[in-house]
Amino acid sequence: MSAAPYRCLLRVRYGDCDAQNVVFNARYGDYIDVAVTEFIRALGFAEDFVQGGLDYQLVRQSIEWRAPARFDEIIAADIHVSHIGTTSFRLRTDFLRATDGTALATAETIYVCVTAELAKREIPEAFRSALEKGAPGRVHDLAGTNASR
Repeated sequence: MSAAPYRCLLRVRYGDCDAQNVVFNARYGDYIDVAVTEFIRALGFAEDFVQGGLDYQLVRQSIEWRAPARFDEIIAADIHVSHIGTTSFRLRTDFLRATDGTALATAETIYVCVTAELAKREIPEAFRSALEKGAPGRVHDLAGTNASR
């Protein structure tokens, strides 16, 4: 598994916030979905996913919140591959405030590879290999900051 995470930078939008003026808890699932999609793209599997050669379903997700994120802040979603099984893989997403590194939340998401008929299938070897390598140090800036590390 890769030591350095893949990072996706996201900007908190006005519509992401609740009446308490912080990111509404359900939005973190959306953020994870966006960041994981970009992670899969960074691994080189965007076409396979779009064309149907690779598919997976979320089967479990847990999120632990530590600090609030607010409108217009830039948050970093750092993705780590934490486990690869026969049919499933687990990703940990650490959310940090990009300006100061404050830990905002940590999520664990388990995905299962599936066929077009949504039956479980083994993780394809090429995808397994890509997950094992990860995308260390890659940054995808969806926040418009042109940040790099």
